[in-house]
Amino acid sequence: MKNLTYIAELCQNHLGKEAYVNSMLERCAQAGADIVKLQFIYSNKIAFRSQFELGLKNGKKIIAIKRPYNTEFHRLKKLELPLNYYKKFIKRCNYFGIDPMITCFTRDDVNKIYDLGFKHIKLASYDCGSFPLVRDVCKKFKKIFISTGATYDDEIKKTSVICKKHNIDPVFLHCVTIYPTAPKHFNLKRISFLNKFVKKVGYSDHSLATNKHKNFASMAVIYFGANFIERHITILDSNKTKDGVVSINPEDIKEVKNFAKLKKHEMLSYLKDKFKINLNQVKGNSKRKLSHEEL
Repeated sequence: MKNLTYIAELCQNHLGKEAYVNSMLERCAQAGADIVKLQFIYSNKIAFRSQFELGLKNGKKIIAIKRPYNTEFHRLKKLELPLNYYKKFIKRCNYFGIDPMITCFTRDDVNKIYDLGFKHIKLASYDCGSFPLVRDVCKKFKKIFISTGATYDDEIKKTSVICKKHNIDPVFLHCVTIYPTAPKHFNLKRISFLNKFVKKVGYSDHSLATNKHKNFASMAVIYFGANFIERHITILDSNKTKDGVVSINPEDIKEVKNFAKLKKHEMLSYLKDKFKINLNQVKGNSKRKLSHEEL
């Protein structure tokens, strides 16, 4: 039986609408989520980088994806929530008995997020190697979650050292920054590698959410030792948002929470009987090279 903490990531699926956030929050709480998370994203913080205007290729190899500044600016602008809403969000989380969390992307937002009243903070995969940001967060917060996708092993190690110097015991989340993540890229044995650096380890699940296998990765990684699951949540059709294809409905949380209550041999039987997938196909390696897609 696992003591599982389930993190419901509302990400960009609220489309900047407070009513969608409120509805997702309530339904996630009813389904058994322990933490509900927003992202602190504002369009005026993104940087112009010329290589993304047209993208860069070396022959057929993609060096930089095409993501023009103006397109990205206007996309993010529509997703912004009013600053005063975050305090309302915290109060609503407290009302439903769950912990509010938020992802921080820039150093100058750390104090703002702290002053809003958040106690749980998340750093996204690419910021596991943003050491000045890691230090800033460690100075203000005690409950820190860090995704490790698209991060080199030496960066993960250094981040763990920074946290220890500040007497912080973070949660490291194994993550593959490919949306959606195919089973061959799950590398669920990565949990054992992260456990070398921190005591608390989990998984940020970006697997396909539009088929009968949508909860397989989350449950399989629990079998491999994860105690934290983070998953994108939506109440809209999968084609209505950028992250819809990797986002489950709030009610799908229940299956994972119930699975975590099983004994280990019962977990294995459940996985084999329901999904018919060989776990050897998804466990991968504890140490791995980043794929070209991630880089």
